[in-house]
Amino acid sequence: MIPPEVEQFLATARVGRLATIGADGFPYVVPFCYVLHAGALWMPLDAKPKRVPVERLKRVRNLIERPAVGVVVDRWSEDWTDLAYVQIRGTAALIRDGAERAEALRRLREKYPQYRDMPVIDDNPTVRIIPVAVQAWGRLG
Repeated sequence: MIPPEVEQFLATARVGRLATIGADGFPYVVPFCYVLHAGALWMPLDAKPKRVPVERLKRVRNLIERPAVGVVVDRWSEDWTDLAYVQIRGTAALIRDGAERAEALRRLREKYPQYRDMPVIDDNPTVRIIPVAVQAWGRLG
């Protein structure tokens, strides 16, 4: 589903933007860290100070109630010949266990050293986004 040049772009990018749909029908967009594994994007629910349990976060409530999501990962440059983005439309789910999740967490810790000393990502569910449509634009390499 994801072409190799898009996989490479996603593997090296550091942040994406996740859009969920709220109960009011409007998009709710947040930046997020992720890793690409087994054809899906995996997003941890980490230990940043939150006022509510992770299951009550707006983005999590939204994707539980309406699992269709959008993702944009982009590269900005003052040299507009270097601009690029990948847009993914997909289906999100909370994953609490399993071998794919364990490998995704290992890869998240490899990509983001900040997660290496953060055991709470093991305790919280992980968001898995399975792409149903991928669009790429610009110079990905």
